[in-house]
Amino acid sequence: MKKNIAILMGGYSSEYQISLKSGNVVYQHLSRNVYNLYRIHIFRDKWVYVDDHDEEFPVDRHDFSISPGKEKINFDGVFIAIHGSPGEDGYLQAYLDLLNIPHTSCGFYQAALTFNKRDCLSVLKAYDIPCATSFYLNKGDEISTSDIVARVGMPCFVKANKAGSSFGVSKVHREEDLMQAIEYSFKEDDEIIIESFLDGTEVSVGVIRYRGETTVLPITEIVSENDFFDYNAKYMGQSQEITPARLPDEMTAKVSEIAKKVYEILKLSGFSRSEYIIVNDVPHLLEINTIPGMTAESILPQQAGVAGISLGDLFDNAVAEALKK
Repeated sequence: MKKNIAILMGGYSSEYQISLKSGNVVYQHLSRNVYNLYRIHIFRDKWVYVDDHDEEFPVDRHDFSISPGKEKINFDGVFIAIHGSPGEDGYLQAYLDLLNIPHTSCGFYQAALTFNKRDCLSVLKAYDIPCATSFYLNKGDEISTSDIVARVGMPCFVKANKAGSSFGVSKVHREEDLMQAIEYSFKEDDEIIIESFLDGTEVSVGVIRYRGETTVLPITEIVSENDFFDYNAKYMGQSQEITPARLPDEMTAKVSEIAKKVYEILKLSGFSRSEYIIVNDVPHLLEINTIPGMTAESILPQQAGVAGISLGDLFDNAVAEALKK
């Protein structure tokens, strides 16, 4: 008998449109010979099942079920394709765990930790994972731009602490522009991380559980046409994403080893994509994304393709691994 699989998309953050694209790609490529597939849109004002005619049916949040007809449908597993809250910060994982419904993401604690850049980097620094020098701000703090510059230098990056897809991120070249960048980041989050600029080669590394093994995918080199890998570079084609990256074999092995170590230190499962800047032959971790983009143009699916893993195989494997839990 075929398993009922819900594909969750949407979300509460600025990334909801990207999530809808990711979710629909998953819906198109997951095997209908093995699974009954259901698109679930999750927004602040509604949780609904959307059928192939775009008709909406409410989700019963008590047991995460739907009733599009006379028969009630429960789910055997969930593919989470929500970037940002509540899909990437642990809320949905905790909810599904309480209902004993397996899902393709990591655990709720790991999701919450990796979504919080400051906390995640603090944990990994204890394991000697190199990171940029950073300065933290919470909304309401007194702000001394001179203190910030003294710690991180110029230029620097100002980032919303709990946001993805480069929302709330600015590269600042002059101290007099810091406050504007800080205010911009506070529009996305009430916590900010300000990091020193690392001048080096930027790479992205996908790590997944594939057929029961932790697998590092071919590395992608990021060459942005803009000042940094911002939203337009990521989603509007204003960058080159070169897979495999143009790295010496020794550096490829070094970055892959660190990415796998990070995945295992944090006890991740499912998908992850971590970003690094290589400076003086040292890969510095920027952040970890546990629900990366899943469109055909997204980085992790590109990496899987180079590794000989089709979108269908990538997604089917994720569900199969989840159902083992």
